[in-house]
Amino acid sequence: MELLSSLLILLGAYLLGSLSFAVIVSRLMGLSDPRSYGSKNPGATNVLRSGNRKAAALTLLFDALKGSAAVLIAQALAPRLGWGDSTVAFAGLAAFVGHLWPVFFHFKGGKGVATALGVLLALNPLLGLATLATWLIIAWFFRYSSLAAIVAAAFAPFYELLIWGPSMTALAIAVMGLLLIWRHSGNIRKLLAGTESRIGQKAAPAASSAAAAKHAPSHAQPKHRKHKGAK
Repeated sequence: MELLSSLLILLGAYLLGSLSFAVIVSRLMGLSDPRSYGSKNPGATNVLRSGNRKAAALTLLFDALKGSAAVLIAQALAPRLGWGDSTVAFAGLAAFVGHLWPVFFHFKGGKGVATALGVLLALNPLLGLATLATWLIIAWFFRYSSLAAIVAAAFAPFYELLIWGPSMTALAIAVMGLLLIWRHSGNIRKLLAGTESRIGQKAAPAASSAAAAKHAPSHAQPKHRKHKGAK
């Protein structure tokens, strides 16, 4: 019974994580699909490139909340169902995996930064705040969201190990960190090449560009037919 209930909470957490709020919020607010412009990543940073700060803020909030919700629900059910800390931690990891490969969006998800933060804040608020502070410091000085995420993801498991010691929670956090860094492999290449977009840099939506091209006036000169003159 305990094993079955554990598998069910992991499945539920994965399905919750599969809600891609970057796409959902953009659709509700009449914006272009974030998978069609900028980095093509359905996340808050790319939504910000549309120029709509409200949509980006809502995406960030709901992506973080779904990570926290998966952990908090597991924590609430744990005493009744006999789950240990490992089940709770892996419920958070399952929500994170759902964000990366969402079943509702053809398994094409985001990079999981906001969802990972939500998971950490629910698992261990002090760890979450320390990781958030790391992100803010790097983002403030370098203006690269991807670099801040990579550094924060690398530091989070070390914070957990050094301060709270080895545990299954630390293992889940380490797996989450490694997956997050792997999802940023393209950003790492751009950072090394100096072509990575900075925070707040706008990108014209592909849909708008296509529409503009469609309605652009034609400059082709009409061909004139030659007429034979009377002799």
